[in-house]
Amino acid sequence: MLNRFTADYLETLGNADFVAAPRVSGRLASFDGLLMEAVGLTLPVGTVCKVGEGSASVEAEVIGFRNGRTLMMNLGGPAALLPRAPVKPIGPPGEAEVGAALLGRVVDGAGKPIDGLGPIRGAGRWPLAGKLQSPLDRGRVLQPMDVGVRAINGLLTIGQGQRVGIMAGSGVGKSVLLGMIVRAAQADVIVIGLIGERSREVADFLETKVAGAARARSIVVAVPANHSPVLRIRGALRATAIAEGFRDEGKKVLLIMDSLTRVAHAGREIGLALGEPASARGYPPSAIAMLPNLIERAGVDVHTGGSITAIYTVLADGDDGNDPVVDSARSILDGHIVLSRQLAERGVYPAIDIGPSVSRVMTDIADAPHVRAARVLRRNLATYEENRDLVLMGAYRAGADPAIDNAIACHGAIMEYIRQDSDEKVSLGDAVAELVGVFGG
Repeated sequence: MLNRFTADYLETLGNADFVAAPRVSGRLASFDGLLMEAVGLTLPVGTVCKVGEGSASVEAEVIGFRNGRTLMMNLGGPAALLPRAPVKPIGPPGEAEVGAALLGRVVDGAGKPIDGLGPIRGAGRWPLAGKLQSPLDRGRVLQPMDVGVRAINGLLTIGQGQRVGIMAGSGVGKSVLLGMIVRAAQADVIVIGLIGERSREVADFLETKVAGAARARSIVVAVPANHSPVLRIRGALRATAIAEGFRDEGKKVLLIMDSLTRVAHAGREIGLALGEPASARGYPPSAIAMLPNLIERAGVDVHTGGSITAIYTVLADGDDGNDPVVDSARSILDGHIVLSRQLAERGVYPAIDIGPSVSRVMTDIADAPHVRAARVLRRNLATYEENRDLVLMGAYRAGADPAIDNAIACHGAIMEYIRQDSDEKVSLGDAVAELVGVFGG
């Protein structure tokens, strides 16, 4: 026993690469339930630390510095921490596990599996913040993607590598529409980030929207609303990093994030805790500035041929289309799908409001007859909506305006085209054929 210890000890001393490194440790100086301040250690932003000892400990992430103190945000729940509790780094600035080992799995914001299927083995690594790319590394969106929803395939055609927002108030059908897309989307891998949602909705989404064959090619990152704001942001970054890892392999990835607004809310909590001034409706500048960094990571990679088609849900607080998050997302995304509460109240599902919705790449990926038919439908729908009150009150006389007469005649067909059952799947080819057949004359 002694000889073996001596041999191991001498072998260690003989290792030329061995460098003695002191243990880094500090002390907790301040804690208000969310924000912690530590003294006695200097660590880069993003480092994960253990605060406290034994069962009375919690994990925290370094988020900044102030007056010689290290600022950290609590990553876990409540803990019985005492003044001057030890603070020790336990992990480097973030990396995400990526690769085929994650297919069919459900992880939390820290990357830990929560599906009861054991540890994840054989995964690769990818920076949480992504790898910075040149604008010329991004390819154009030239190929359509079939999402199985007639109104989107025909009127708001989505391309491989496009970034789209689904914008609506609460309870209008965003999650149901996402479920329809997940079940029908023609993608190699589907990465779903459920950020800031209710825990019940997470379980419901897994059981009803990602069931069957879709589960085997899906990866879910679930961070409910009661988790730390840092974990919620990490969940969004992790879902995007996982999608980037597959894109780097040349795969066609569908990234779904529900919701982008909850990510902005998490950024608002952190910014206000750091003392940033609140500007637009209580959002500090950093919360809004974070959105472009997240959205711009999706797209087509010209080197590998892989693509990330990203669909973000954006909650319009109070159905306000001028909400700062909605307005910022609209300016960055390559298209947006607006859901209307009025249509939902009339029993039209999915409640897609065609007028304000747009796909900015549709003219690049759809042929001329398809585009013309879509414009005819839009024109007739807009004409009907402009004169809806006159028609319903009986103030309009048939024959007074041929455009209005045509819009009234087409309105029933338009509503039938938009309406679709949640368990029904309409392929891109069928949606285009029906649109051109009815409105292409």
